[in-house]
Amino acid sequence: MAQSQNSEVEYTERATSFLGLATYGDMMIGNKAVEFYNEKNPEDYIQIPWDQVDHVAASVLGGGKAISRFVIFTKQNGRYSFSTRDNKATLRAMRGHVPEDRLVRSLSFFDVVKLGFKRLGNMILRRS
Repeated sequence: MAQSQNSEVEYTERATSFLGLATYGDMMIGNKAVEFYNEKNPEDYIQIPWDQVDHVAASVLGGGKAISRFVIFTKQNGRYSFSTRDNKATLRAMRGHVPEDRLVRSLSFFDVVKLGFKRLGNMILRRS
């Protein structure tokens, strides 16, 4: 059985981890880490200490009305994508541990396409 890094839990929610195939379980936000535990296999877990979190990016839909998922970017081990039943409440619980400027909105599909065309145009201008 996995040992929790937290001494006190501030928020718990049903969640889905998108690391490889979708895994269902529980997400706990505590005083020392963000933790995800698989509901079927307790040995399958993700623990991210707060000092390893670089920033959190949320995928916002419909002009800021809904958040479909969020990604926790770490300083060393990459990124972890999650979705909870109430993503807004989960991100509010994280706000006490992650600075406000590190909670960002991820780029939309159209922003990525626009950025790609802009970079393509800059490459063409440099070669001319």
